Amino acid sequence: MSDYTIVGKRMPRVDSRAKVMGKAKFTADLKLPGMLVGKIKRSPYAHARILNIDISKAMALPGVKAVVTGKDTQGVKWGVFAYTRDQQFIQTEKARYIGDEVAGVAAVDEETALKALDLLDVTYEELPPVFDPMEAMASQTELIHEAFPNNINIHVNIDTGNVDENFSKAYYIREDTFVASEESYFQAEPYAVVAQFDHEDCLEVWCPNGGPHMKSKPLSNAFKLPLHKVKIKKITIGGAFGGRSEICPADYICALLAKKTNKPVKIEFTREENTIGTRQGHAMITTHKTGVDDKGQVLARETTCYMDGGAYSSTGPIATSVPFLSMEQAYRIGSVRYNGYRIYTNKPIRGMIRTHGRGFAAGLDTQLDMIADHLGIDPVEMRLRNSRQPGEYTSTKSYVDSCAMDETILKAVKKSEFKEKWGKLPPFHGIGIGTNSVQTGFPMGIRGGSQSFIKFNEDGEATVMSGVVDNGQGNDNMLVQIAAEELGLLPEDIHLVSADTETTSSDPGSYSQVSTFVGGQAVKNAAANCRKKLFAVASKILKQDPENLAAKNRFIFVKDDPEKSVSIKKVVRISLLNFTSVNAEGGYWPKVDMKREWVKNPYGQMCEAFSFGTTIAEVKVDPDTGQVEVIEVTAAQDVGYAINPLVLEGQFEGALTMGGQGGMLTEYHEWKDGRCINPTMLDYKLPLACDMPKINNIIVESIDPKGPYGAKEAGMSIAMSAAQAYSAAVSNAIGVYMDSFPLTPDKILAAIKGKKQ
Repeated sequence: MSDYTIVGKRMPRVDSRAKVMGKAKFTADLKLPGMLVGKIKRSPYAHARILNIDISKAMALPGVKAVVTGKDTQGVKWGVFAYTRDQQFIQTEKARYIGDEVAGVAAVDEETALKALDLLDVTYEELPPVFDPMEAMASQTELIHEAFPNNINIHVNIDTGNVDENFSKAYYIREDTFVASEESYFQAEPYAVVAQFDHEDCLEVWCPNGGPHMKSKPLSNAFKLPLHKVKIKKITIGGAFGGRSEICPADYICALLAKKTNKPVKIEFTREENTIGTRQGHAMITTHKTGVDDKGQVLARETTCYMDGGAYSSTGPIATSVPFLSMEQAYRIGSVRYNGYRIYTNKPIRGMIRTHGRGFAAGLDTQLDMIADHLGIDPVEMRLRNSRQPGEYTSTKSYVDSCAMDETILKAVKKSEFKEKWGKLPPFHGIGIGTNSVQTGFPMGIRGGSQSFIKFNEDGEATVMSGVVDNGQGNDNMLVQIAAEELGLLPEDIHLVSADTETTSSDPGSYSQVSTFVGGQAVKNAAANCRKKLFAVASKILKQDPENLAAKNRFIFVKDDPEKSVSIKKVVRISLLNFTSVNAEGGYWPKVDMKREWVKNPYGQMCEAFSFGTTIAEVKVDPDTGQVEVIEVTAAQDVGYAINPLVLEGQFEGALTMGGQGGMLTEYHEWKDGRCINPTMLDYKLPLACDMPKINNIIVESIDPKGPYGAKEAGMSIAMSAAQAYSAAVSNAIGVYMDSFPLTPDKILAAIKGKKQ
């Protein structure tokens, strides 16, 4: 690894300066000539039939330029899969949650637009709502979607066989149920979208997204436009975490208003809208039944998970599967039976999230601790006896190539002094461990691969074009580092054009955890092809075979005699003088089982690589208030190869904040009759920098054989294992295994009181 000049080195991100100086432009910052203000009329009812919408008063208001309703949409529906297309961009028949979109307006300013919303006269017929997923499954009232009996949106069944037989062989069996409430992404940037139709009647859109090509195709279908006429433009994005991986009704409504007015339109969400009008994380009720032998090795597991999906399908099949898949990747199970149910309720829509399954993963690890306690095995040994090993297959038949799960456990244990502290801490002090895994991608059909183009400019600098999007995690920097390393340039010599559908090829998007593995590999391949062209010209100048050459610091030189060199700039100019431009393309398509499908066939190679992470948390609980003070957290993840350790440490710390400090201690939604009553930062308590404990980051490298330089997903395994570690630490501190998340003071006090009684 020491031969690398750029990758593997700690360097500030290329976008940091613009962001800290306030120069980076987000969607809300855009100002186009003649731009109108768009607003969305939302349902005040959780479940209601739409009988009529009278727009006459709103249209008569001076300054109102357009009103759109469901009648303008031709009934277009959205869903990530063909069998989940159940959401109209503007509802025509009924609203299914408080906040559902029923109309849109465009006006000359915000005040006028808000007045127009009040003047829209919508006649509703209220219908019986249902807010609890278990009640929804047994509901005798009108179905939320008529085509889905018992309000079951998705049922994922995975059965590897011999489950009952292996339970009969088990030395010890226990069954436990765990619950978790909804959580929000709470991106720093509230959602905003700008749309206009240009002089060629092409739709141009600026908006936060998890992948621009995942936005352009649905809009192309909705407006019946050729794909090249829908242009999702590059814009700075303030966070995603899985919540911006699909089209949003606001995208369509904004574009529809722009089409109707023939002017640019901007829609900005309030913080309240950002909570209810985008996606949320699922509430869960999960039952794990686990059978082990006398040494704690898991022989069989049966898991049933009920997920509150809200009003529409969204990414339902994926979201229903991923919590299970993450755990089957982390642990060897023996045999397993999984039934995941995603259920419609009259609440906002739930989707993919970085911290999949508080009530799933934290529950499973808590149960492992219970089993270990019963068998007299310490929690570390319990995990080592069941942890995933390289060269194995998961229960759903994915081959695991690189895997350093054990190394993450052992290094985290050593750094945190877990062994020295376990069972020896003062009263109401606790320490806990969590382990998890995340797949680096999943089958996405024709959108599973990425392609990159690179061209040299006559000054010796290069332009890299890639469809990879940066939501704040550092993907732009990653692409620049890879291109600079392969081309022998410095990062400042690379001009990146990314996340723009007009200039870049298709890319799977950042939400599938493949930006580095697939998009970075595509850039690496394109750069390698470009370097071959440079070396072909340089070999004639230096009178050496191309294989004897290397590139570094803007020069091409002879490996055995570095003094013999020529600048890359000169090579490019000589190439141009010989009527040959220096450019190249490169792509990468992961080898996955294309027959694998989330519901019909959940077996086969899921992806080419898996990440593995361990988190250990040490806490102190106040027995009088139930408040938790987190003293220290240690996070270790197998990242394959650390292309930029500085960026990865930032990802680890963000993951701990979202999955542990916020996700397990403070973040949850409260409801009253289907209305979210804590939609803002005043009541939805996000952790601040001052709330964070001491953090020990440990980067573990396993060098994946398929990833660029050996890299793979880095960050999400920490987010999920953090939830498990926090739960384990609090349980250890109070001497009660917690089964309801997040771990709020009232729950902790109740557990302490129950133990005393």
